[in-house]
Amino acid sequence: MQLTSFTDFGLRALIYMATLPNDKMTSISEVTDIYGVSRNHMVKIINQLSRHGYVAAVRGKNGGIRLGKPASEIVVGEVVRSLEPLQLVNCDDCYITSACRLKKALYEATQAFLRELDGYTLAELLDENVPLYKLLLSERPSLSHG
Repeated sequence: MQLTSFTDFGLRALIYMATLPNDKMTSISEVTDIYGVSRNHMVKIINQLSRHGYVAAVRGKNGGIRLGKPASEIVVGEVVRSLEPLQLVNCDDCYITSACRLKKALYEATQAFLRELDGYTLAELLDENVPLYKLLLSERPSLSHG
């Protein structure tokens, strides 16, 4: 199964925010610079994450974005469910739908995939991951992005 770039960058944004000290906020621009994704795309992602409570957005001069709840309470499978269109096939106009078992097999495979992701929290992805912290919190060269 391949996640959309929307979900991929949503997870990456959460990972970055989880590496920050609890009292530090970041900006959408900072996240886009780190990952080299367009600001417009990241704004949509952050809005969706915010609607689901994963990100808290604060407006104003001292505003920014940060995790909306502790990383230990953010379950990766739940994030994927909230961002990803999980219908793998569209059987609406298919001639063999009434006899086909593919849809059921794909549904069961998707559920197994999500159950596996449900076994991980954002905090567990970061726990003792020194190389990740070094990469995300070090001085980075400016990245060009679309």
